[in-house]
Order: sequence, then C-alpha cells, then structure tokens
Amino acid sequence: MNLSGRVVVLGLISAFAIFITVSTITNYWIEIYQKYKEKDELEQQLVDLMEEEESLKVDVGRLQDADYVARYAREKYLYSKEGEFIFRLPKE
Repeated sequence: MNLSGRVVVLGLISAFAIFITVSTITNYWIEIYQKYKEKDELEQQLVDLMEEEESLKVDVGRLQDADYVARYAREKYLYSKEGEFIFRLPKE
C-alpha cells in the first residue's frame, strides 16, 4: 500500500473515531439535560407536597377542637343542635 492509500485509510479511521466520540458526547449531554429537567420537576413536586403537608397539619389541629368539628358538621352536613332549625338558602 502506498502513502496516499495509508493516508486515506487513516483519515477514514480518524473520521469514524471522531463521529463515535461526538455521538457519545451528544447522547450524554441529552441525558444530563433530561436529568436536570426531571430534577426541577421533582423539586417543584416536593415544594407542592410540603405545602400540602402544612395545610393538612393545620386541618389536623383544627379537628382536635370539638367546637370546630361541631361547627363544621353543622355547616357542611346540615347537622343541628337540639332545638335548632336549619334553613337552606339558595346561593346567588
């Protein structure tokens, strides 16, 4: 094989190696981007769940109060005290 043939073969091998390297790096960058995006979504989900947890803790505290539970039952489920009448008015 002469010198020009060797240069062509070496050039083809180098081009193939460069293509494989660029392809691999591109795939890694895409994967890293997807992981960052997933991380951001999960962090937002964590914030939402923590806010919901705080709201539920407040509700648990309220449900420990017997007066609140009685008032809630009267308003929500139309329960009444002894001698109390409930009139349902149409909402505007």
